[in-house]
Amino acid sequence: MAAPTHGAVVVGVGSSEEDLQVVREAAGVAAGHGRPLHLLHAFNWAAALDAPSVGGQRVEAERLLERAAQIVGEVEPAVPVSGEIVEGAPVEALIRASESAFVVALGDGGMAGCGTCVPADAPAVQLAARAGCPVLVGRAEPPPQGPVLVGVDGSASSRTALGFAFDHAARRSARLLAVRVIEPGRPDEGDELLAGAVARCARRHPGVPTECHTIRGDPDTVLVEQSRSAQMALVGARGDEPWRGMLGEVSQSLLYHSPAPVFVVRGIDPEPRDGE
Repeated sequence: MAAPTHGAVVVGVGSSEEDLQVVREAAGVAAGHGRPLHLLHAFNWAAALDAPSVGGQRVEAERLLERAAQIVGEVEPAVPVSGEIVEGAPVEALIRASESAFVVALGDGGMAGCGTCVPADAPAVQLAARAGCPVLVGRAEPPPQGPVLVGVDGSASSRTALGFAFDHAARRSARLLAVRVIEPGRPDEGDELLAGAVARCARRHPGVPTECHTIRGDPDTVLVEQSRSAQMALVGARGDEPWRGMLGEVSQSLLYHSPAPVFVVRGIDPEPRDGE
C-alpha cells in the first residue's frame, strides 16, 4: 500500500486510540483541502528483534494501517488513502515526509492532559519545530464544533497562519476567530493591525463568518483559554523568526496545553500585504 507523499496529508499512526483520533482529524483536513491521505507507521526493528516473533510485530503494524484506513473510509470515504511502513523513529520519518507533504500530523502523546508539565522533548513538539510544512497535533478527545481560532500578532509568521486559518475555515464551513493579545504594560496600537490583516485575507474568502478580538493579557494564557471552545487552533511557528528547529513561546504553550487540535503553520509562503 506504499505511495509517494507529495502533496498529501501524512499522518503518523501508532497503536493508541489517540493516534486513531488523529487519523480522523487528518482525514477531515485531507477532505477539506482535496488532498490524499498517507498513513505512515514507523517500525522499530531493534525492538522487533527482541520480541518473540519479528513476523508478529510486522503483522501487527500492517493491521494498524488497515484499521486506520478503515476509519478514513468511515469518516471521509472520498479521500484516497495510501499507507507505508518505514524503519526508524516516527518523528524522523515524518520530518522526511514533510519535505513533500501538504501537512504532517501526529498525536500529542498525552501532553494536553499533563497539567503544568512542559515536555519539550515530546515527539509532537520536535515535529512542530523541525518539519518543513504545517504540522497538525491532534488530541485524544474530539473537539467541540466551535470556531477556527488563530492568533495574530502582526508578524509575517502570524499573517501566514491567518491565511491558512481562513482557508481551513472556508473548507470546513466554520466561523473564524482571530485574536490579538496585548501584554500588560505594552501600548495598544489600536485594532487597525488586526482588522487590516483580517480584511486582506477575507477578500479571498468573503463567505467566512469572522470575529476579531483584541485582548489585554498574557498571550499564552489568553490563547489557551480561547482554544477551549475551538474546533482547531492555529498559530505561526515563531513570530518573525520561523526558523527550522525553533518554536515560539506561544506556539509551544498551545501545543502543551490547548485541549483543541493545534496547527503550527510553517513552510508556506506568507500572505502578501497590499501592494506586494
